[in-house]
Amino acid sequence: MRNFLDKKINKVLSVALVLVSVLVVIQTVFASGTLKAGENEKTAPASNINPRIDEIAAEEGIVLTTTVPVTTIEKPTQTTTKAPSTKATKATKPSTAKATTQAATIPFATAIPPRTPADYNAQWNAGYLVAIDNPDPTYECGQVTLSDGDRDLLERLCMGEFGSGGFVGAALIAQAVKDAMCFDGFTSVQSIIDGCHYTGRTDIGTNEACKQAVRYIFDENHDAVQHRIMYMYNPYIVQSAFHESQNYILTYQDVRFFDRWGY
Repeated sequence: MRNFLDKKINKVLSVALVLVSVLVVIQTVFASGTLKAGENEKTAPASNINPRIDEIAAEEGIVLTTTVPVTTIEKPTQTTTKAPSTKATKATKPSTAKATTQAATIPFATAIPPRTPADYNAQWNAGYLVAIDNPDPTYECGQVTLSDGDRDLLERLCMGEFGSGGFVGAALIAQAVKDAMCFDGFTSVQSIIDGCHYTGRTDIGTNEACKQAVRYIFDENHDAVQHRIMYMYNPYIVQSAFHESQNYILTYQDVRFFDRWGY
């Protein structure tokens, strides 16, 4: 009889110990907070920005801070709604919009690290504005000469797409446009706006940072990052499973930039 009671008591104590352990784990999780999808994603930290950016700015006469528009367009550009094409749509935040935080429901893609750690210094020494963890050493985009009309439209597009990003943000947009011309055969900025469904306003003017970014990327034939950029979007404005299924390159401020897989 005693052996029977001892066995029962041991079993009860074992169950109680398991329950206490589970309660401790649950309390620890709630005390530390839950992790939402993408919560561990960070924007490009200051350590990724080229430390020579002030020197580059001085050499090129670049304005690194965001400024108010210096030119305006009296009549808004007429836009039309098109059926979705086979190309990916791009959605980014107009510079006048205020981002609202929302819980992510789509897991954020992360950059695939190279077999060897990325050499930030090599990227900076090559003139790239932002060092990334998955640079493409084979990336090369030919120089594109803009017409006066394309230049004006692109400067305004950079302002409408990512004017809040200053010179670096505008340079990333300009590189995406140049890459579309080099790799997808677009021959004008307007055809890229229509074909790739850019949504940034082009009727709010531009600023000096956007003008300098276009000059830096096109006239000086530089690139913001050592990788092709084909798509971008702002997850605080719209959530896109398509974008997150592509080749993630970097996040700058709120905007996430991607290449597509393959050519």
